Amino acid sequence: MFRLRFLYIIIALLVQSPSAITQVSDTIKRRGFARRIIAPASLIGGGILVNNSQFEQNLQHRIQVAVGENFHSDVDDYLQYVPIIQLYISDLAGVESRNHWFDQTKYLLISNLITSSITHGIKKLTPKLRPNGAPDAFPSGHTSFAFNNAAVLYQEFNHTAPVLAYSGFLISTTTAVYRMMNNRHWLSDVLFGAGLGILSVELIYWIEPFKSFNPFIKSDAISCQPIMSDNYYGIYFSYKF
Repeated sequence: MFRLRFLYIIIALLVQSPSAITQVSDTIKRRGFARRIIAPASLIGGGILVNNSQFEQNLQHRIQVAVGENFHSDVDDYLQYVPIIQLYISDLAGVESRNHWFDQTKYLLISNLITSSITHGIKKLTPKLRPNGAPDAFPSGHTSFAFNNAAVLYQEFNHTAPVLAYSGFLISTTTAVYRMMNNRHWLSDVLFGAGLGILSVELIYWIEPFKSFNPFIKSDAISCQPIMSDNYYGIYFSYKF
């Protein structure tokens, strides 16, 4: 497959056709995206497959027997934010990343908005009870948020600091496990949530919305200067779209 793609590029270069080169590049990019969504799609599919199954009910029962019926921990409420902390601490420490910190924040917020909207939308459309009897089980919001944050961390550092990049998934997986240990979610809830969180980030990093908008990077399209007079002080800011 690799040799075939390489041959396509060589042919495009030989004929010196800009349109052919663009077409080959777009094809490779689309196929690359298709490969990247295999993992999240598998998690989502797995969540749908075991949803309301006897298997996940038996698994949840075994977990509760192992940890005890009175087990409770708040650690999952905090672990979901750890990948975000890792992201900005790494920026402050000077670890080389894929994007500027403003772009990281931009993609983090947009992907979280998508993940949160879909998660809560499905919760309202799927009247599934949690293991403890509470409503809104499917999918797990803690898990989708944690994996969303972990996926952004991975996107930013997977080429320069792989241990750091993958550590976010360890944290988010721990979050999912604690949701089940706390008897708040079933296996299908956390599998679907994990896949949704990762898929949202893959989509955002593929599209790269507002890619050219970053007021913290010098650009001819941006003008920023102080304004002073006898009566007031201010800042003039303009951005050419």
